[in-house]
Amino acid sequence: MKRETAKWVHKAEQDWEVAHILAGGTPPRRDVVCFHCQQAAEKYLKALLQENGLVVPRTHELGDILDLLVPGDAALARLRRKADSLTQYAVDYRYPGEMASK
Repeated sequence: MKRETAKWVHKAEQDWEVAHILAGGTPPRRDVVCFHCQQAAEKYLKALLQENGLVVPRTHELGDILDLLVPGDAALARLRRKADSLTQYAVDYRYPGEMASK
C-alpha cells in the first residue's frame, strides 16, 4: 500500500471507530454516527483512488467518486445505491432541521 493511501485508510478507520462508539451511546447519536459512516466510506473510496494513481477530488458525493473507480473495477458499481444513500449525511444532517432516524 502506498504511503498516501495508508493516510486515507487511517483517517477512514478513525471515522469508522468513532461511528461505532457513538452508535453504542445512550442515546445513540444517530446524526453524528451517520456523518462519520459517510466520512469513512468517502475516505476509503478516496484511498482506492490514491492507490490506483487517480486524482482525489474534493467532493463528498460518493457516487462521483465511484464513477472514477468503476472503470477500473466494475464490481464497485454494486455499491452505488448504498453510496448514494450515505451521501446525504455529509452535509444535510450536520445542520438543524434534519434528524437521522433508526
